[in-house]
Amino acid sequence: MANRDLVAIGTSAGGVEALLYLVKRLPNEFPASVLVTIHMPGRARSSLDEVLTRAGPLPARFAREGDVVKKGCIYLAPPDRHLLLDDYRALLGIGPRENNSRPAIDAMLRSVAICCGARAIGVVLTGTLGDGASGLWAVRTCGGITVVQDPRDAAFAEMPLTALNRANPDHVVSLSAMPALLARLVHEPAGDKVPAPHNLRREVEIARSARTAMSTMDNLGRRSVLSCPDCGGVMWEIDEGDLARYRCHVGHTYTAELMSLALDENLRRALASAQRALEERVALAFKLHEQAAVKGQRLLAQTWSDKMRDSERELKIVRDGMQRIDQITADREQAEQAAE
Repeated sequence: MANRDLVAIGTSAGGVEALLYLVKRLPNEFPASVLVTIHMPGRARSSLDEVLTRAGPLPARFAREGDVVKKGCIYLAPPDRHLLLDDYRALLGIGPRENNSRPAIDAMLRSVAICCGARAIGVVLTGTLGDGASGLWAVRTCGGITVVQDPRDAAFAEMPLTALNRANPDHVVSLSAMPALLARLVHEPAGDKVPAPHNLRREVEIARSARTAMSTMDNLGRRSVLSCPDCGGVMWEIDEGDLARYRCHVGHTYTAELMSLALDENLRRALASAQRALEERVALAFKLHEQAAVKGQRLLAQTWSDKMRDSERELKIVRDGMQRIDQITADREQAEQAAE
């Protein structure tokens, strides 16, 4: 029986430091391939491959299309491309952002789950928001092992905490305990092969090629009443155990938590647009009032004066609403910090 020979690691904020710590302590003869997706700005040049190569015994490189992944090597997702795996060959996906990121951790982990099944080990380290939880669910569904950094040990706890709460991982350990755990897991025999759900294959194809359609989405989930924060299209709700996700027919994908944040941001933008429009209406009404008054057009001047006052009242409502939202957000953050 084959051993677990593919380790896929996802991380975000604080991830460079965590990866440096980890690769320094992996053994020279590491009998598994390592895939890494870390959130980074699109098209940004990065020397992370050189940094990781110098830091530890395993060579690191940014993955290239068609690379056959080798044991004892680290393959990084390049900027602005999803790192996917098919028959142990790297594919660089051009699909839409997931959780507002490309490369996305979930996309990588789903492809690893399909490709490697019980031979896969999925890992989520420090980071913000919720990318990685859905991917770990896919790895576990396909028979793989899942590992999450203890949120109390992470530089940024939100991503591992979401994975812990939603993906029910097999192991939750500190970063200091992770090298030894991974070294042990890759020497263990893989379990029985588990058929991958067909829906996972559809989602990996979307991440690879960006090709999708409403009929595809109807097979993945059910239509929701929400619209996509990126493109405004209809979103489908996809259930994965306790985890709910949203994907539009263009392919943009959000966890429920990140969807809430995106809708909050859209609301703020809409209120800001309303404030700007009302301020412009007040300024225009005042100008037209002054012009009418200078010309002795008393009734017209009064009409513009009334419209200006109406707009000022509407403007006050919008401003008060924005201040109230800011206060509610501040109170919630303060309560969350006190609970921690």
